[in-house]
Amino acid sequence: MTNIEKVRLGTTGPEVSRIALGAMGMSGSYGPSDETESAATIHAVLDSGANLIDTGDFYGHGHNEMLIRRALADRKREDYLLSVKFGGLRAPNGEFVGFDCRPAAVRNFLAYSLQRLGVDHIDIYRPARLDPAVPIEDTVGAIADMVEAGYVRHIGLSEVGAETLRRAAAVHPIVDLQIEYALVTRGIEREILPTARELGIGVTAYGVLSRGLLSDSIRAGQAFAPTDFRAHSPRFQGENLTANLRLVEELGEIAAAHGVSVAQLAIAWVLSRGDDIVPVVGARRPERWAEAVAALDIRLSPEDLARIEAAVPADRVAGDRYAAPQMAMLDSER
Repeated sequence: MTNIEKVRLGTTGPEVSRIALGAMGMSGSYGPSDETESAATIHAVLDSGANLIDTGDFYGHGHNEMLIRRALADRKREDYLLSVKFGGLRAPNGEFVGFDCRPAAVRNFLAYSLQRLGVDHIDIYRPARLDPAVPIEDTVGAIADMVEAGYVRHIGLSEVGAETLRRAAAVHPIVDLQIEYALVTRGIEREILPTARELGIGVTAYGVLSRGLLSDSIRAGQAFAPTDFRAHSPRFQGENLTANLRLVEELGEIAAAHGVSVAQLAIAWVLSRGDDIVPVVGARRPERWAEAVAALDIRLSPEDLARIEAAVPADRVAGDRYAAPQMAMLDSER
């Protein structure tokens, strides 16, 4: 087992590994996945010394939670922490049709997640998005009731703005904000990250590889399956993809000088932003997880960081991170 450093998540949260696993890709969000490989990856995560696994009850319409349950069947409950998002509503064809974060829905979604995961509590429970029809105080208050009842240990949030963070934290301690943060997605630096730090709220950063863009897996003109998120993401379309891959090429030169992969350099950059930021890496194979863990050993000097950020200026990234309808659902983008 590797001795991965542990950090406290926020000022009131649990101790988590310096890097975490995001399991969404194991349930078809980025094209077909292999269940045996997925389970092996989850085992590799725990064997490496990492302990935080992130999922959502709507990933694969519950498939992701059941996969995690099977993969963790022979592991001790105290060896892993489960972070679960709820509230996403999906049609049978996979289309997102809204969010439901009413107090009654909180209890309902939680009951199903506990059953699918085969556990008696969830370590961090969070609404996947802000429900515009429900005050955040009501949603957080309902989760707080589940904390008091013992079904939830900690409360997190996802993709909310600074004002919503403040309102939520006034109701109950918030341990972390899960939000996209990467070299090519740096909007949180303006207001959200300073507010989180002021309130003692950690950040679990997803999309650190920008869904494979910051890696060796995407090529110009690449076609994506209709069920693949990237088939509908502006950053992966036509000239946008071509322009973004030019940035990745520049990053590749820096990575080569360090003897590391582009993905490792991208993860190392996020790690450099502070111990209160935990990258959530969406590995689907053990070798990809091993590659991510190796990023923990990369040390970037101020000169390195300046060169990386000059190679990939945030204002040169082409295309939004979500399609317009999904961007409209993000409180963090308002």
